[in-house]
Amino acid sequence: MGIAGNILLTRTAAGRTQEQLAEAVGVSRQTVAKWESGETSPDLEHAAALADALGTTLDALVSFDGGSLGVAAPPRGRHLFGNVKVGERGQIVIPKEARDLFGIKPGDKLVVLGEEGQGLALCREEEFMAGVEAVMAAARRAAR
Repeated sequence: MGIAGNILLTRTAAGRTQEQLAEAVGVSRQTVAKWESGETSPDLEHAAALADALGTTLDALVSFDGGSLGVAAPPRGRHLFGNVKVGERGQIVIPKEARDLFGIKPGDKLVVLGEEGQGLALCREEEFMAGVEAVMAAARRAAR
């Protein structure tokens, strides 16, 4: 999609007007309109300011490709890794980029958590159990 579409989608997803974004970046509303239409592109300094104002990364603002889905560039620290297909037995393949980012290796055990209406989440078994143990220790201290 490119930076023009990412600026537009991310700005609208954030609920900001062109005027508000222009003020945050230090340019005119017309400049933001030209960036969003693709008539011009922001220089590196303004692109970095845009990413900061929109709460995303410069990389996501420039290269994220969620346009076919109408999805804005993801906020800092949050990622959209694409979609996966569920196999006959319920198996899924976690995308390589996600495995690399979170250090997930073959043989690792993950806990699958779910909340109706919210979705599913994966958590490393050892981190989940450390959280359970911390809660139990706090409960024991409180019971004394």
